[in-house]
Amino acid sequence: MKKHLLSMACAITVLSACGPKVPQLGKSSLDDVIAAMTLEEKAHLVVGTGMAGFSGDSAVIGETRNLVPGAAGTTYPIERLGIPAVVLADGPAGLRINPTRDGDSATYYCTHFPIGTLLASTWNQDLVENVGKAIGNEVLEYGADVLLAPALNIHRNPLCGRNFEYYSEDPVVSGKIAAAYVRGVQSNGVGTSIKHFAVNNQETNRMANDAQVSPRALREIYLKGFEIAVKESQPWTVMSSYNYVNGTYTSENKELQTTVLRDEWGFKGMVMTDWFGGKDAIAQMEAGNDMLQPGLPKQYEAIVKGVQEGKLDEAVLNRNVKRILEMILQTPHFKGYKFSNKPNLKAHAAVTRQSATEGMVLLKNDGEVLPLASGVNKVALFGCTSYDFIAGGTGSGNVNRAYTVSLLDGLKNAGYSVDEGLKNVYEQYLTAEKERLAQTKKEWFMPDSRPAEMALTASAIQEQASKSDVALITLGRTSGEFLDRQQADFNLSKEEQALLQGVCKAFHAAGKKVVVVLNIGGVIETASWKAQPDAILCAWQAGQEGGNSVADVLSGKASPSGKLPMTFPVKFEDAASSDNFPIDMKANIDLVNKGEKKNEVKNVDYTRYEEDIYVGYRYFDSFGKQVSYPFGYGLSYTTFEYANPAVKQDDGLLTVTVEVKNTGKFAGKEVVQLYAAAPNSAKMNKPEKELKAFAKTRELKPGETAVVTLQVKAADLASYDEASASWVVDGGTYKLLIGASSRDIKAELSADVAALTQKTNNVLKLRESITTLKR
Repeated sequence: MKKHLLSMACAITVLSACGPKVPQLGKSSLDDVIAAMTLEEKAHLVVGTGMAGFSGDSAVIGETRNLVPGAAGTTYPIERLGIPAVVLADGPAGLRINPTRDGDSATYYCTHFPIGTLLASTWNQDLVENVGKAIGNEVLEYGADVLLAPALNIHRNPLCGRNFEYYSEDPVVSGKIAAAYVRGVQSNGVGTSIKHFAVNNQETNRMANDAQVSPRALREIYLKGFEIAVKESQPWTVMSSYNYVNGTYTSENKELQTTVLRDEWGFKGMVMTDWFGGKDAIAQMEAGNDMLQPGLPKQYEAIVKGVQEGKLDEAVLNRNVKRILEMILQTPHFKGYKFSNKPNLKAHAAVTRQSATEGMVLLKNDGEVLPLASGVNKVALFGCTSYDFIAGGTGSGNVNRAYTVSLLDGLKNAGYSVDEGLKNVYEQYLTAEKERLAQTKKEWFMPDSRPAEMALTASAIQEQASKSDVALITLGRTSGEFLDRQQADFNLSKEEQALLQGVCKAFHAAGKKVVVVLNIGGVIETASWKAQPDAILCAWQAGQEGGNSVADVLSGKASPSGKLPMTFPVKFEDAASSDNFPIDMKANIDLVNKGEKKNEVKNVDYTRYEEDIYVGYRYFDSFGKQVSYPFGYGLSYTTFEYANPAVKQDDGLLTVTVEVKNTGKFAGKEVVQLYAAAPNSAKMNKPEKELKAFAKTRELKPGETAVVTLQVKAADLASYDEASASWVVDGGTYKLLIGASSRDIKAELSADVAALTQKTNNVLKLRESITTLKR
């Protein structure tokens, strides 16, 4: 009897002296740890711990989810094997967690940094890396392990609801900025998840839309930024997107998640789904999508049953488990880091304030109105957004911060006087409007409705013109997850147009100037009204210190050096993708949601990327389309001269140098852009020019010169040839164009480049042919 009881005790306890100890993560080999796991434990590990209201809760799951309240997700702990839960948290503009906790008087606010579009507008990889370091420190000190960022999908169309999170219409800008962000965050010993892989360029029906894209456009435009980020920053994880690509869910697409990402690019990390992405758990496992977030009981059950019935090879499951364990080994939770819950928020506020000024784009500055002269003190502040400044977009890209500095407060902090009577009128209007809008029920995470612009009488505007030194008008836009913007949001409203016209008329009649500040997350229409004000500053959405950052630029404390990472078209219809984007399609979307229409609604069920590689400036410049502001455009308070351009070739590397001299009166920085134009004899249909490299000077004092060096591999001049499934460089003489924007070329060089071919796997093909744009 004693012998029987003893054998039972040995069977029950995992650390019994009666037998070998169970392998422990970090002390045993990964293969031994995996061999010791039960099938059920493996299935738990590849499926997250769920979200409240979406799955049944056990004690371990409830406790795990609460590791960092408000974090997006966690992994499943297996304590007997030394496998802890790790915390996954949003997002691109800063860590998103709950700012307060039940029964706790402490606060857990995070810093809201500038949105992605603004960071890209800096064109400064060192600055973005520094911002990433600050964000990563908050991730570390608040107890999270992986930041679900950066987001680097292409700005295919101005109306995409999440463009504020994304960087650019150009994959080189997107990839380089994302890589800098990743390096900065991960320098803290925490991870990132670059997203959304891939072709997540619209929010309408995002979980079921089929993006139909040619392999060439995929390779050259929509995957290239991810390739750059993977190779130059080694992110810990990649997040698959919601949509289909050419008929297959991205998270269930082995060609995307394994053949391209791992076999061709050499990615060594873990792939996780976007939250609730995909349908078939077994297909996701086989594709190489290692973790399903946030995790649902049906996914766990499908994986267990799949292995038991032979539908899922356990070796595939083991492979995915191993990648997750490799990620966990790197995390602060595994290493036992004692986080403080007290990051240096004051220091980070200074980082966001300074970084934002460098990404603001000066679009117009007639008569050098900006910076405001020393005699300008009394400011007439117009526009609802002046008093209710927008820090960033909504959804997972939002940050729970302690405050947002309005433009009103920023101007006051900078020593300007703002008319109190006008302020009171706006604040009363905003209070009433917000109360009215609050009665309209909004779904969780949906973008908030903004108050319509307030109408002012001509006499009220005239009164301000008589007693103020200058007028500032702020125009605001917000957007977020789930919804694309509407055309009405791209254009100015009647109320905004009336305000702009009335203020410009009254102030110009009084011999005074008008400055417009754009507090926006994406492109809006500017061509019809930009002649009216004297200056336009695109301030984007600058995070919690936004008002201070704008005031720093308006006052001259900081000189604007941002450049547009996308084109501003004259009108929305000029965008090449405008015929293939869900524009104001609420009626059709409602029918789809009700199940009355399916698989037949263009741009809801499927979207044909017929513009192909001609996205943004590649289209506008190649087809001679007039634009309001070109890609790469941005003014400064000073001027720059380019001189002595030169190019050297060495073993397939082109090195371009140019001298940039500050010829103006203010200190400033300049962004130098290098474009390549293929020889006329090229066999491939090519854009007029393509960005291949960029760099930003240090701050140059008046009269100071810097030598800028830009490098391009000859292989990076290639286009993707679908017929041979190869990257092909046509041999011949290439033009190397050094520019201040895509339409302001300062110098032209040439280089003879040998033909080159690099084979790839013949994957990601269209299921049905589409008509694509060609020059």
